[in-house]
Amino acid sequence: MSYDLDFWKLKKDTYLKNQEVYKKCSEEEIVDGLEDLPIDSILNDIQIEITDWKMKESNIDYENPNGSGVFQIFTTKQFVRFDCYGIEGEDMNLIIDVMDKYDLLLYDDPKVPQRYDGK
Repeated sequence: MSYDLDFWKLKKDTYLKNQEVYKKCSEEEIVDGLEDLPIDSILNDIQIEITDWKMKESNIDYENPNGSGVFQIFTTKQFVRFDCYGIEGEDMNLIIDVMDKYDLLLYDDPKVPQRYDGK
């Protein structure tokens, strides 16, 4: 089963509809009201923090050598999406923890359109 973990950061005092942001970011559009993200730092932290996973040819494809599961990272300057396939919940939590260091809130796969604000 596939699952998406999506992240972006709103500029201060900005409100946007989550589903619209998700759609525009997935289509690689720039969205007024979103912060630019430190993509290189995020990708580096993923490599450092998720050490059990094997990075494939690029720094965006990962597979679990100790079991099932793969994920791929899609980025724009304002958006990071993890396309997860066959991944356990605790492994997804590792990804969420890395993104939390950048104050990026999780938008749960659009099948369950909810953005978690940590409250």
